[in-house]
Amino acid sequence: MFMGEYQHSIDEKGRLIVPSKFRDDLGTTFVLTRGLDQCVFGYPMDEWKQLEQKLKALPFTKKDARAFTRFFFSGAAESQLDKQGRVNISQPLRKYANLEKECVVIGVSNRIEIWNKAIWESYYEESEASFGEISESLLDFDL
Repeated sequence: MFMGEYQHSIDEKGRLIVPSKFRDDLGTTFVLTRGLDQCVFGYPMDEWKQLEQKLKALPFTKKDARAFTRFFFSGAAESQLDKQGRVNISQPLRKYANLEKECVVIGVSNRIEIWNKAIWESYYEESEASFGEISESLLDFDL
């Protein structure tokens, strides 16, 4: 399980240090793709395969299903860590998530998310203000 928040910098070549606590769970090969809310999602291969099966089951006759599947898979790339524990993030993913220098890597249960630090801080502040309302809307999920 991935959890926690870590601040790192991305270098000019697009390399980002993955927190050491996440490396073993990500495995030797993992997938980075466009995430929601303008961040990059990172999935271990077993989680990616489960998600892939769910997305493949969506009806291709539905416009929203096609659009989401295109969005998700077109940005996906198999990735690996180098000897220093860094991952090279592709230019299209860096552009999508506005990853330029300061980044935040967070653990979200079955995946990691890579955020531009300023975007993460803004998102967190907005979400924190409505956290009570959000939690009330999730009561139906028995949390």
